[in-house]
Amino acid sequence: MDYRAHNFFPGPAALPLEVLEQAREELVGYRGHGMSLMEMSHRTEAYERLNEETQELLLSILGLPKGYRALFMGGGASTQFALVPLNLLGPGRKGWYAITGQFAEKAYEEARTVGDAAVVASSKAMGWSVVPSAEELKVPESESGQVAYLHITVNNTIEGSRYPVLPEVGEVPLIGDVTSEVLSRTMDYSRFGLFYAGAQKNLGPAGVTVVVLREELLKQASTSIPTIFRYETYVKHRSLYNTPPVHSVYMLRLVLEWVQRQGGVAALERRNVEKARLLYDVMDASRGFYRGVVAQPYRSVMNITWRMADEALERMFVEASEREGFAGLAGHRSVGGLRASAYNAVPVEACRALAEFMTEFQRRHG
Repeated sequence: MDYRAHNFFPGPAALPLEVLEQAREELVGYRGHGMSLMEMSHRTEAYERLNEETQELLLSILGLPKGYRALFMGGGASTQFALVPLNLLGPGRKGWYAITGQFAEKAYEEARTVGDAAVVASSKAMGWSVVPSAEELKVPESESGQVAYLHITVNNTIEGSRYPVLPEVGEVPLIGDVTSEVLSRTMDYSRFGLFYAGAQKNLGPAGVTVVVLREELLKQASTSIPTIFRYETYVKHRSLYNTPPVHSVYMLRLVLEWVQRQGGVAALERRNVEKARLLYDVMDASRGFYRGVVAQPYRSVMNITWRMADEALERMFVEASEREGFAGLAGHRSVGGLRASAYNAVPVEACRALAEFMTEFQRRHG
């Protein structure tokens, strides 16, 4: 292939080229089995070993101690918006939600259909330009027994904000949607009781959703919901209760091995900070030609968002960028503007090229 676009799509998103090339080599025949992995039963020893080893590898890369389990599920993060309260929001208890963007809001709205959910903090009135402070999310000791969990969206894909540090929540389980930031920076994942991520941003292709939970959290999980919706079912059957998305899990395994070859999450974090800085520096030096959407302390490193003088100029920017080999720079249809999603697999060179394009575009149209 003699051409690859500078891919800034927000998800499905860029995958490492060497991972794609490896998958191409094994697409028709998987490691001497005479068939594609997509044709093999998930009950074979080969797939069961792949499934088990991929779970173990993920937990190892995240630095999680014994007592955590990785689950491979379907339905994307949107399904987890419902499964979290279905499993954990028991009678007489309340789910707390911090609303920092549209996906956080959707998670809250879904929880309301299941049980008692409350918004404890929201940045909607501020145009999603900040995230709640640690003090806003502190659970009073007098209420901790009634709070089933506190749910946060760690990085807001649409709006381009993130929590610079995880909130302290004491004994209340912290639940995190980490879809667009998992594996991109070092975090103490043991602070979570449960977190989940759709694969299609930093983990692999769409089709598998990763859920990681602390096993003791299952003690408060509901047993009155259908078997297929219970986290306990996936733990008990090692994510093999029903047919899993086998090829997506295989691709996830290849991406995790690629992460190891890059030097792990810490090395990727350094690279990601460099990539984001290239773009934010152009924005900050543009004297308002490019206007960042999010206040500086809360800027996402994965999803860089900005606005321009008017929508006509923004459309001109997108059209010009596409002619130059850039893809995916239009903002989410619900908010407009511009967005560059610089996930792990997006190379530094792509961000450098975009920074140069932005500088030239301003020179011509500023």
